[in-house]
Amino acid sequence: MLVEGGSEKDKATFYSCLFRANLFSHQFFEYNSKGEPYYFSPYDGKVHNGYMYTDNGFWDTFRAQFPLNTILHPTMEGRYMQALLDAQQQCGWFPAWSFPGETGGMLGNHAISLLADAWVKGIRTFDPKKALDAYFHEAMNKGPWGGANGRAGWKEYYQLGYVSFPESHGSTSQTLEYAYDDFCGYQLAKLTGNDFYQNIFSRTMFNYKNQYDSITGFMRGRKLNGEWLENFDSYEWGGPYTEGNAWHWQWSVFHDTQGLIDIMGGDDRFITKLDSVFSAPNKVNVGYYKQMIHEMTEMVNADMGQYAHGNQPVQHMIYLYNYAGQPWKTQAHARNVMNKLYNASENGYPGDEDQGQMSSWYVMSALGFYSVCPGTDQYVIGSPLFPKVTVTLEDGKKFVVEARNNSPENVYIQSATLNGRPWPHNWLRHADIAGGGTLLLEMGNKPATSRGIADADKPFSVSRP
Repeated sequence: MLVEGGSEKDKATFYSCLFRANLFSHQFFEYNSKGEPYYFSPYDGKVHNGYMYTDNGFWDTFRAQFPLNTILHPTMEGRYMQALLDAQQQCGWFPAWSFPGETGGMLGNHAISLLADAWVKGIRTFDPKKALDAYFHEAMNKGPWGGANGRAGWKEYYQLGYVSFPESHGSTSQTLEYAYDDFCGYQLAKLTGNDFYQNIFSRTMFNYKNQYDSITGFMRGRKLNGEWLENFDSYEWGGPYTEGNAWHWQWSVFHDTQGLIDIMGGDDRFITKLDSVFSAPNKVNVGYYKQMIHEMTEMVNADMGQYAHGNQPVQHMIYLYNYAGQPWKTQAHARNVMNKLYNASENGYPGDEDQGQMSSWYVMSALGFYSVCPGTDQYVIGSPLFPKVTVTLEDGKKFVVEARNNSPENVYIQSATLNGRPWPHNWLRHADIAGGGTLLLEMGNKPATSRGIADADKPFSVSRP
């Protein structure tokens, strides 16, 4: 990538992040005397032909690090997808957090996010039926390690439509992420004509609705008998939430933001709630953690209300204004986060680097778009950091983002064209980038409140045609 214009500080931060985004995943193969790849499997202890990768936690990296790979490194991404299926055959489970073998860290079944995202973007190096079979096994069983091999609370998830607490710690977070993963399974099944899996996941991908409490206006923990947990405190960390609180996990409906808007009462209430994340006090109730953990300290130090960019659950949140008719707020917040929370020093991240996710968020946001919902072919537009960025793709094509009159003050998009055509939308397709071309933006210091507000301008939601 070549960035032009902007400050030397911003260039140093951008290229530092780009370097770190490309450090993960680590190759776990070498080449034989014939130049063919082979590896010693950390899963079954045998030597296999082909490619293998390790040292990645998908709970972090499905969000931006792998979507960035689909743009910059599609060949490697294709090898990785086949390696996922090979690892599943050798291990019995998809990798979730490899180090170098499986640890089962964190939550969710996000290998399906990687596979669906690759497929929808034209990276089709694997058998989708095998991928769906493996995911179905993952979704209907509890694995031997941690919380991310198979599913904790999977029976409740299917029978009740949610994971209960205290039977499963992090239960609300689990329900939300399982529903997103089921959307990815649905998406892959739909694209490949697999009616059996499409029918199953078309129902469960809406399970997120069962965690929403309309009285408090938050996603909440529920008991096995269906009752809400008592003594609700939106600032309390842990319990039904993983590494966060109700303010952070409110937004983890990547695949159906329109559905989330609807159950929250419409655009105005949704926008008000988004705004409240930044205006709420940055206080912490340590709750089930019983002490301050570094994610809490990072949120307090960022001093942006309850916006906790130092950890993954809320990192897509600022892009959700695009779905509710106020894209200019996304543009302002994206630039503010880049400028306030990142730099090129040894203290340049607002939290853990997390195998390239923290840096990939910055790289994509600096380009002017972000992957809110991997598993679809859309990226949601924000506000590019530089006057011009040229992305040279693997096949030699170039995608250019040119932001005229861009400056630290001129963060708002006034108008846009894509390859010379007017572009009022708050999204780009992957093909628009992969095919090469130019996104030309006119920037200004005041919001263009009549741009990007039509339904057709809103990014993808599964419940909105």
